[in-house]
Amino acid sequence: MIDLAQLRREPDDVKAALARRGISSAQIDALIAADVEHRSAMQAAEVLRAQVKDLSRQVGLARKAGDTATADQLAAQSREVGDEERRANEVAEAIGHTVRDLILDLPNLPAPEAPDGEDETGNVELRQWWPGMEDGAPFPTFADHQKVPHWDIGADLGILDLESGVKLAGSMFPLFRGDGSRLVRALGALALDRHADAYEEIRPPTFALTETMMSTGHLPKNEIEMYAIERDDLWAIPTAEVPLTSMRRGDILDEAELPLRLTALTPCFRREAGAAGRDTRGLLRVHEFDKVELFAYCTPEQAPACFDDVLARAEGLLRELGLTYRVLDLCAGDLGTSSARTFDLEVFSPGVDRWLEVSSVSWFRDFQARRANVRYRPAGGSPTLVHTVNGSALAWSRIWAAIVETHRQADGSVSIPEPLRAFFGGRAHLQRR
Repeated sequence: MIDLAQLRREPDDVKAALARRGISSAQIDALIAADVEHRSAMQAAEVLRAQVKDLSRQVGLARKAGDTATADQLAAQSREVGDEERRANEVAEAIGHTVRDLILDLPNLPAPEAPDGEDETGNVELRQWWPGMEDGAPFPTFADHQKVPHWDIGADLGILDLESGVKLAGSMFPLFRGDGSRLVRALGALALDRHADAYEEIRPPTFALTETMMSTGHLPKNEIEMYAIERDDLWAIPTAEVPLTSMRRGDILDEAELPLRLTALTPCFRREAGAAGRDTRGLLRVHEFDKVELFAYCTPEQAPACFDDVLARAEGLLRELGLTYRVLDLCAGDLGTSSARTFDLEVFSPGVDRWLEVSSVSWFRDFQARRANVRYRPAGGSPTLVHTVNGSALAWSRIWAAIVETHRQADGSVSIPEPLRAFFGGRAHLQRR
């Protein structure tokens, strides 16, 4: 959540920053007014609490002096004031809930460096990469045998069975078979191996408590996109970012521990409620997919290097897999709720003739840490909030699609990228078996 103290100090600056994300001044003014009312209510309750304390002291003195009548009178007065204090506390608590609801509904302040823009049309392309580019090769020209959608390739090779997925769980739940399943597994294993030099591998639960989901900002803002198990107050995680962010919830870390880097391979579940009837063929949008996440707790000074490291690792994997990609700097209006700055990676998939997002690398500043209450103690200083950075390296459903389309051969087989061949017993091609 945003810093309420900053809002009190710099209301105009906060309004200007959030206006870049389409947040109206009226919404922020409602929070400011509720905050003022909350602090006034707490002060009124505190005054009554002090009166009760003073009356209790006077009752004790009167009883000690043997003045029973005065003691009884003061005790009755103390009870009356005590009842007023309880009512005042209830009022303050109710207003406090209003303040919390209002602040939880606000997104993070965008970084000043984030481009202006209302939606994805305002995103800025930073660069592209394709195999051979360093040697002067032009942007790839894809052959007709590569311009076949992955769902047809998968069906032809017997490695993607969308019909069985529908039969078992409904639409947008893909089922991989044989080498298709092996390809998903190989991609996850390759990524974890590549990140093992600097990131501790975690295998978190696939489900998370509401408090855990709140810490990242996925709730309450994006509730409609999440799968809920209401009976148990659990949610299917949409990304490993959720459990990794809360692993040290409520802790104070030593500065020497930072940056603390974690990685996890998990299934991810998203309802894609806003995507009905749009881009839903094949693996373009799915409700369940596997993803390797990179995550770091860090100091503000370490955050830029942590961000660059996650981005470099994601790009490195795409280059190893021989996929054409581009990097986008997301504009303020297209940032996720919790993000201050995000770069997206998109691969070009020739079979569907479009760019597909496969990674978002984000710097959240202290927005998530304030929700999760994760702090660190600087040398000789007081505990302060950490910054969090995370990114996908990578999400596999669309990578799977891009690989089978990009590396399809004229005979209908698919060339396995060299780094993955060890996971296929040295085989170089996927073909119907």
